[in-house]
Amino acid sequence: MTANKETFYLTTPIYYPSGKFHIGTAYTTVASDAMVRYKRLRGFDVRFLTGMDEHGQKIEEKATEAGKAPQEFVDEMAEAAKHVWSVMDITYDDFIRTTEKRHKEGVERIFKTFLDNGDIYKGEYEGWYCTPCESFFTENQLENGNCPDCGRPVHKVKEESYFFNMKKYSARLLEYYENNVEFIEPESRKNEMINNFIKPGLEDLSVSRTSFDWGIPVPGDPKHVIYVWVDALSNYITSLGYGSDDESLFNKYWPADVHVVGKDIVRFHTIYWPIFLMALDLPLPKKVFAHGFIMMKDGKMSKSKGNVVYPEMLVERYGLDATRYFLLRELPFGSDGVFSPESFVERTNFDLANDLGNLLNRTVSMINKYFDGAVPQINGLQTEFDGPLQRVAAQTVKVYEQHMERMQFSIVLSEVWALISRTNKYIDETQPWVLAKDEAAKEQLASVMAHLAESLRMTAVMLQPFLPNAPKQIIEQLGLTEDFLTWDTLQNFSQIPAGTQVVSKGTPIFPRLEVEPEVAYIRDQMRGTAAPAAEEPTVVEVPDLPEIAIEDFTKVDLRVATVTDCEAVPKTSKLLKLQLDMGYEQRQVVSGIAEHYKPAELVGKKVVVVANLKPVKLRGELSQGMILAGENDGYLTLASVAEKLPNGSKIK
Repeated sequence: MTANKETFYLTTPIYYPSGKFHIGTAYTTVASDAMVRYKRLRGFDVRFLTGMDEHGQKIEEKATEAGKAPQEFVDEMAEAAKHVWSVMDITYDDFIRTTEKRHKEGVERIFKTFLDNGDIYKGEYEGWYCTPCESFFTENQLENGNCPDCGRPVHKVKEESYFFNMKKYSARLLEYYENNVEFIEPESRKNEMINNFIKPGLEDLSVSRTSFDWGIPVPGDPKHVIYVWVDALSNYITSLGYGSDDESLFNKYWPADVHVVGKDIVRFHTIYWPIFLMALDLPLPKKVFAHGFIMMKDGKMSKSKGNVVYPEMLVERYGLDATRYFLLRELPFGSDGVFSPESFVERTNFDLANDLGNLLNRTVSMINKYFDGAVPQINGLQTEFDGPLQRVAAQTVKVYEQHMERMQFSIVLSEVWALISRTNKYIDETQPWVLAKDEAAKEQLASVMAHLAESLRMTAVMLQPFLPNAPKQIIEQLGLTEDFLTWDTLQNFSQIPAGTQVVSKGTPIFPRLEVEPEVAYIRDQMRGTAAPAAEEPTVVEVPDLPEIAIEDFTKVDLRVATVTDCEAVPKTSKLLKLQLDMGYEQRQVVSGIAEHYKPAELVGKKVVVVANLKPVKLRGELSQGMILAGENDGYLTLASVAEKLPNGSKIK
């Protein structure tokens, strides 16, 4: 029965299926899942949406690389995504895919509405485009000539396009910001949007493309496909049936209570999306919460660095609860946080095994030892420490609710752990092993056991949004049913019936980890291989070549460049044609590396170029230099340099 319940609608971004999901993607989804689990506990009628953004040029390219049709490619990726969310026990209500009929039809209606209302016009786009981000930028928005969002190279695009008139709504958007101070969180993101994009003047947005066809055709003009942000952002309402014959879900759940997004897509959700909704004359979402990134000690996660962490590995080895706990406790939601194998193992050992797990084991063992496994009744305050523990528990519930509403998950968990620590301290203060020796202290001992059990029960209730398994295990070991896990039971400290029989022997719910082996295991998994066996060093034969003098070497001009585009040379199997940003000019180089690299792998890669080599033509294509590479026993790899070294830098 949900007819009279207050609704709560939360969405994650719809993820781009260009590769296997790592813990960064899992972080967004686990945090969202914690929030909706909490709202369900509080009695809300929850709608939780996630899904995949399956259109666009990058997907078309990825499918081609994999030798598959785009639909086949995204179908497989969707199944992989659902598998990850199953492993992480994500309790979504709907999984939207932009290739679904319900979404396509909804987007076509939305685009036609924009056309009919005069919000969209046809023109010609010429500007800088970032393929990985699927975003256009003006010259002024570029940072050192690169994409301001991801830092990768951009390339010039000129094509016919439909444009959305953003300027028409910019003043109204600013007014909305001013009147809805909590619309964007953290607040720093709002300041960034105002100062970097709105105040300098919003550019009209290109909303169609003609250079690829993997997308939803523009109604009445099928040579154009609807560009990613109109397509993707509309999922939040097409999933609810907006514009269809059945808008009951839309009428029930819209506007969304919160869109949870990464900080890299704030602009699209706090500028483009609100403006689209204004143009449709629809209410805006109540909040957009932009979280930070999971960083590694050596920077962003990257396969080339060997520092990518996949959630399935952590869950399989350490359990779902330990994985979810680390993500939500270690990383302040809204700010960047750092993952390291050491911190993961430490959190598991200290917080879960020592603080919580050991508290449960001690409590169950003492109730069995002193009261034959029957939880005593709380009969007033029998020790001077009973009242302080009860007050801490009650205060924890209040603070928990306040911070949970603001999605401050790490703070919420720190408050719960403060209660756990206070309960452990309560054992040290009351010294039940001493009370047990004094028959006159029997009531005090009973009160201590009852307080320990009740504190654990309240802890289990509050941990439910974060840890799917441990709360049930705690309740089971205390001899209770899940009826004792409802939120309203937190209003009274004395909930466990006297005589409740705990398990005869508790099982550790979080075994301690051996630090060094587990840190090594995670590092090996991050590198993608187990620790390699010792191998004989590779011997490279050096041909007998004439020596050169230093002045001969200095004649060679080696420069740093970034590959901005790459394609195969027609009718050849070995040659690739690369476009290079040299820092001071654009060049084309033809290189015989097609057997070792796919074109898409090279875009954005830093390379070393022999810049003063005499230009030649190879298979009719001009080659203005040579890219350095190393080869041994048929294996070839390009010479690389640090990302921070600017294009055009001279190698000395």
